[in-house]
Amino acid sequence: MNAFKAWHVNGFLALLLSLVCIIGGAAALVFGFRDVPVHIPLVSLGFLLLVIASVGVTSLTIVKPNEAQVITFFGRYIGTVVKDGLWMVIPFTIKHTVSLKVRNFNSQTLKVNDADGNPVEIGAVVVFRVVDTAKATFDVDNYERFVAIQSETAVRHIAAQYPYDSYSSEQLLSLRGNADEVAAELMGALQSRLRVAGVEVMETRLTHLAYAPEIASAMLQRQQASAIVAARSLIVEGAVGMVEMALRELEDKGIELDGERRAAMVNNLMVSIVSDRAATPVINTGTLYSG
Repeated sequence: MNAFKAWHVNGFLALLLSLVCIIGGAAALVFGFRDVPVHIPLVSLGFLLLVIASVGVTSLTIVKPNEAQVITFFGRYIGTVVKDGLWMVIPFTIKHTVSLKVRNFNSQTLKVNDADGNPVEIGAVVVFRVVDTAKATFDVDNYERFVAIQSETAVRHIAAQYPYDSYSSEQLLSLRGNADEVAAELMGALQSRLRVAGVEVMETRLTHLAYAPEIASAMLQRQQASAIVAARSLIVEGAVGMVEMALRELEDKGIELDGERRAAMVNNLMVSIVSDRAATPVINTGTLYSG
């Protein structure tokens, strides 16, 4: 069911006519009962004016800014009034107020297994608003509760599609390293789920992401080990370049080294550059061939 505009006119005009009918009806009853015998036509006019006034009052509705009134007439949907102000609609109708404000849903911290089977804790915030008042009122039981349940379901589903972190070049996306891409996919999944409730998802963001407490310590050690290995690889790569540059400069200056001296020099340079401690020089008083 899609929303459409309900019939409505200026409510202040209807309010004025209702007040006129109330005053006129009261006056007619006073003058009708004052006469003896009772003036039946005047009394009947008074009651008729009061009935018209009461009917007119039931047709009035107030619409606040960023709210809408969904109008039903004896169980039948007859439209929605979105523009704020005082309006007159069809009498004897029931009005349902629906908020059109932008709202946030902050999910609870959920415990989910990621794509690698590791338990992680994840939470997200969903920014949404109602764009179809008829669907939000009639197609779901409670659209706010519907948004909450579907949001947490989508967060669980998305979290299970990716690993927490990427430890190899083959894994292109991860929850920690690609938060924007994961949030965009979450937004698309949520929009398809919430369209039936007339809700538009404006933004989604991950608000909490961490390993579950039972594996947090082990995963921290793994991250530290990965960082150390990566740093060591970079250091070794730089050291090799420095040794190559040193050997090239010696050759350019005409200093020739035999294979054994060349190997010893490479060994000493690599140890001094790669080591995480200060190198201690050793003075050899002999030669490489005899100590």
